[in-house]
Amino acid sequence: MTVDGADAAHTAGPAGTTVEPDGGRPGDRKTAARPAGGWRGRPWLTVFTLSLAAMMVSLDGTIVAVAQPVMQQRLHASLTEMQWVTNGYLLAVAVLLIVAGRVGDLFGHRQVFLAGTLGFTLASAAIGLSTDVGAVICFRVLQGVFGALMQPATLALIMTAFPADRMNLPIAVRSSVIAVSMALGPIAGGLIVHYASWQLAFFINVPLGALTVLLGLVVLRDAKEEGAARGLDVPGLLLLSATLSALVWGLTAVSGRAWDDPAVWAPLAGAATLACCFVGWERRAANPVIPMPLFRSPLLSVGVLLLIVNAFSLFGTSFFLAFYLQHVRGLTPMESGLQVLPLTVMMVVGAPFVALWIGKAGPRIPAALGMLMNAVALFGISRLDGHEGGGQLGFWLFVMGLGFSPIMVGATKLVLGNAPQGFSGVASGIQQTAMQVGGSLGVAVLGALMASGVRDVLSRRLAADGTRLSAGQFERTVQSVSVGLHGHSAQTSGLPSSVFEQVSRAAFRSGMGTALTVTCLVALCAAVAGLLVRTRQPGK
Repeated sequence: MTVDGADAAHTAGPAGTTVEPDGGRPGDRKTAARPAGGWRGRPWLTVFTLSLAAMMVSLDGTIVAVAQPVMQQRLHASLTEMQWVTNGYLLAVAVLLIVAGRVGDLFGHRQVFLAGTLGFTLASAAIGLSTDVGAVICFRVLQGVFGALMQPATLALIMTAFPADRMNLPIAVRSSVIAVSMALGPIAGGLIVHYASWQLAFFINVPLGALTVLLGLVVLRDAKEEGAARGLDVPGLLLLSATLSALVWGLTAVSGRAWDDPAVWAPLAGAATLACCFVGWERRAANPVIPMPLFRSPLLSVGVLLLIVNAFSLFGTSFFLAFYLQHVRGLTPMESGLQVLPLTVMMVVGAPFVALWIGKAGPRIPAALGMLMNAVALFGISRLDGHEGGGQLGFWLFVMGLGFSPIMVGATKLVLGNAPQGFSGVASGIQQTAMQVGGSLGVAVLGALMASGVRDVLSRRLAADGTRLSAGQFERTVQSVSVGLHGHSAQTSGLPSSVFEQVSRAAFRSGMGTALTVTCLVALCAAVAGLLVRTRQPGK
């Protein structure tokens, strides 16, 4: 699942001004030029073209989430490998979002958008043609690189087609396309995987991408920031990339190893060291990737925290729910997609009401209460035993979806509305990056907790039955059970198939319950932080 937070970037800024996504303010931005003739620069053709790209990315994320269990079986992939199918994409987007916006300022957003769309389309086709999970992971990373190029450019291109006083409607149209795509994605993914193949989930991007590139060449008018010849903070970017990669690598490795294994603690220790180096470098860099003075604002910092935790819980929960529904509950991909529909529908339906609420109450309380609803939903899902009816899970997903919009809109306003003068563009990049980093960490951390819980239950049960496995056999069994599979592992364990099926299902539910309970506590802490943070800062 992919969440494009860029649409919330057009929000109220400091001192009652309006913050523009590119870091300028209404008085600073030139009025959109009227198209001279032909299709080039036509406002609503521009919106249509950019909305096609947004639809492609949103459908890709939600369809892949439903297709994961089938991909895992067809590719004979482990839990760790499936985590990297998701995390490889998220990490690439997270690392490159901020720099992609600056590249667009330097070389033109039209060129960057077209390159990103073409690359995303070709990478999607390459994934569909892949027969090895390693190749899928590599092309997913490449897909994330090009996805990062697409996202910041879309709002800049809309701004070239519309004057400042007519921006709300085109942004709302694009946001609606994204929301509807996210709602339809689970159903489309279920139909595609059930009646065709997981490869088609990626091939569907090819006609959408080709049409977008063709229209982009004809319709889009370039957007380039005058006087944007600012240098890129290459050392900072490399340090940030290395920090995030080491952190997610270490957390993902836990699913197949113990915590005291050097393959786990070495990258985690390296991530901590690199993070310190990154902060130290950013404090004195001339053009920092993430200016540290931004985080002097408690409200901005809490907004970033809420965005990270929201994506952490959303991506992590969605990752394991697909395996739970299809491998433990025995649902088809189509039925699985219908089960998660309350979550995606509420993301769409709740947004207009949230806008009215935040307009009256301000962003902090709605965002914190939304996170509290998230925590309640996570606790409810963690108590599922595999025998509940569809209505019980649907109710908790409904509650989770109900909390999503207040968090997204409210936390975005906290970030952008509390950015100092001249930092709003960077703050917008941080807002989007926080979502991608949170999602990547959610999949990695919940995967580690899931594997740890499965490992504990299996070791106790197998020991009680007097079954001894080699270290390699035991870890392969843990990997299979962690994605809800038990067929091949039953032979390895030496237990009767019916007995091992009960053991593996119990281990999976225990691992998922542990992972979601921890996530519930994280969400609860974030909600408390949002409620307690000071609404006024000293000196203001």
